[in-house]
Amino acid sequence: MLDSPKTYRLSWSGYDLEFGRRTCIMGVVNVTPDSFSDGGNFFAPEAAVAQGQKLAAEGADILDIGGESTRPFSDPVSADEEIERVIPVIEKLADHLSIPISIDTMKSAVARRAIEAGASMINDVSALRFDPGLGDVAREFDTPVVLMHMLGSPKTMQDSPAYHHLIGDISDFLKEAIARAQKKGISRSKIIVDPGIGFGKTVSHNLLIIRHLQAFAALGAPILIGPSRKAFIRKLLKEEPGEDLAPDLPIVETGTQAAVAAAVFGGAHILRVHDVANTRATIRILDAIRTAQDN
Repeated sequence: MLDSPKTYRLSWSGYDLEFGRRTCIMGVVNVTPDSFSDGGNFFAPEAAVAQGQKLAAEGADILDIGGESTRPFSDPVSADEEIERVIPVIEKLADHLSIPISIDTMKSAVARRAIEAGASMINDVSALRFDPGLGDVAREFDTPVVLMHMLGSPKTMQDSPAYHHLIGDISDFLKEAIARAQKKGISRSKIIVDPGIGFGKTVSHNLLIIRHLQAFAALGAPILIGPSRKAFIRKLLKEEPGEDLAPDLPIVETGTQAAVAAAVFGGAHILRVHDVANTRATIRILDAIRTAQDN
């Protein structure tokens, strides 16, 4: 479990990231009024920009900007609304930061405007299934793309999720997603995979994905995973059956860091998190342990 994951190098648009020797951090900025994780704290553009700058200063390797909540049972928003939310934030952050900005969207129109505003990655929770044009945008701008596993849509994904063989089913889905991306002309070297913690999974499913994360190494792509503040952590930590822990409680962050540790030792290349400072400290120790050499 402590073996170093396969290394990958991703070079594009003046950016260069190496995955595997060091675990990378993707910091999350939700420009939404209804995010599960922060309750709309960064919905105002000024607050979102300040949060992005804070996460970059704390050591984020990538910023992920999203304008549509994908929490369970959430309703979609229009492309115009999403663009109105994220573009001012991306423009200001791109002017001041040297790290790549990822646009978290399922819509080609949003991705195009975001890249024109300064974003340079696409994080698609639909794995190019919902908007075929999204793959065309990624190919046109030669951007890296994150392909995530999800059952159904955010509106339906938590309606009794079930699998024949959890790890095998997710792996097959991601293989098809990789093939779909390549058919669109996206370079194999620009593809990142995400098994989709919390997207159509029970508590047990999420735990097993983290426990068997190494199985996804066979896909031959960097692995991104996002356990941060997810419901499975809050459910495991609550003391009373009816209790609902707030996502930003310190105890939930402690639980997140436990999941981060397991994911790093399981071979994750990128951790998508809300608290970059704590995650960076955790990862520095984990990477030191993982790469320690006998004298």
